[in-house]
Amino acid sequence: MAPSIPQSAPPSTPPSTPRSAPQRTHRLVTASPADTVRVLALAVAPIVAQGVIARRRRVVGLAGKLDTDGRGVRELQRLRARYGTGPIRLRVPLRPVALVLDPGDVRTVLTGTPGPYTPRNREKRGALGRFQPHGVLVSRDEQRPARRRAVEELLDGGHPVHRFGDAFTRVAREETTALLAAARGTGEFGWDEFVPAWWRIVRRIVLGDAARDDHTLTDDLTVLRHAANWSGLGRRHRRRSARLRAGLEHYAAAAEPGSLAALVAAYPDEAADPVGQIPHWLFAFDAGAAVTLRALALLVAHPGDTDLRAAALTAAVLESARLWPTTPLVLRDTTRRTTLGGGELRAHTAMLIPAWFHHRDDEVRADADRFDPQQWLDGTARADWTLMPFSAGPAACPGRELVLLVARTVLETLLTGADVSAGAGVPDSGAPLPRGLDPFALTFRVRPPE
Repeated sequence: MAPSIPQSAPPSTPPSTPRSAPQRTHRLVTASPADTVRVLALAVAPIVAQGVIARRRRVVGLAGKLDTDGRGVRELQRLRARYGTGPIRLRVPLRPVALVLDPGDVRTVLTGTPGPYTPRNREKRGALGRFQPHGVLVSRDEQRPARRRAVEELLDGGHPVHRFGDAFTRVAREETTALLAAARGTGEFGWDEFVPAWWRIVRRIVLGDAARDDHTLTDDLTVLRHAANWSGLGRRHRRRSARLRAGLEHYAAAAEPGSLAALVAAYPDEAADPVGQIPHWLFAFDAGAAVTLRALALLVAHPGDTDLRAAALTAAVLESARLWPTTPLVLRDTTRRTTLGGGELRAHTAMLIPAWFHHRDDEVRADADRFDPQQWLDGTARADWTLMPFSAGPAACPGRELVLLVARTVLETLLTGADVSAGAGVPDSGAPLPRGLDPFALTFRVRPPE
């Protein structure tokens, strides 16, 4: 039978309840030079090395084998034991940096957008500006409201289902059914088979059916994203950037009915540059591929009675994004001098919120290393500001519901269209879930449904 989400009662210990509750000091402190080096080397550098904008496949695999995410969690736990919950300033030359470990501070920073904590972080501008120079996250204060409003209206942010939800669901089912048909011939599929199908879904939803096989456009975006991994140091690729923009304008002009491009073409505020927002949508959808494949791994690793309700599948996707966040470091910059943790932070301080640490902190979370979709069904997770799979606050991802719609439709189609079981790389349900799960190494066996 198709695997499903365990419908057990909520755990007796809430996920956010500490296993032990030591009294930790909450005040602004400064780490020693030695501790700064340790944090950067053990917690930050491995994440940067894997690729913050486009994942480096070999490095992701190596990081999983070395458990760098687990080592990073342990290092931040050590830092917290020594200094308290902070905020903890790091002694980084030429760049004031503060680490946000206190749950209350996480909420303060995430809700303090656009000021005094702006999502237009310096490093983020250097990276995202390479392929989306007019994107919301890198827009100046005077530009951001109009662009944010445009994105929310075009993506139907905050609505459970997009106005084109039926069309998008049909596209996702068609392409996933084709993936299954091919997989039945070989008996399995993995990342290399899944991702082309995912991109066909994304191109059709965002740009229209005519873009289904336009690999050149998304390949250009991938090259630009890999260059963006280096932030301001990467190669510019000006011709490729111009070609990407021209391609997006072409599809917007075609305005194929039932696509996001059609909404972009009809959007009345040209100053918001709606075409210029499309690269970020494609970028965000790419992360959704890894989240969806990991969610499938969780589902086949936890077999049970069939339950493919939309809410249950959505919870599985959100758990996948909690356990292995695609944005492990959430960044903000202070726009002015501000007070946090009883101390003063300078203007232009980089605020580092280690999302993967908050999600997998086994000194605090009883569910740190286990699959617990129930918390997304009963509302527990939504009330927890340290859980931020789609960020949170005024800068939260406005495409959250759209990505969840596509992901759960893909999962439902896979699990109803075949008997899908665990292949290589799928974690053992009887053991603590790994801190890192390489999506490139996952494979699934496929048989006709019983």
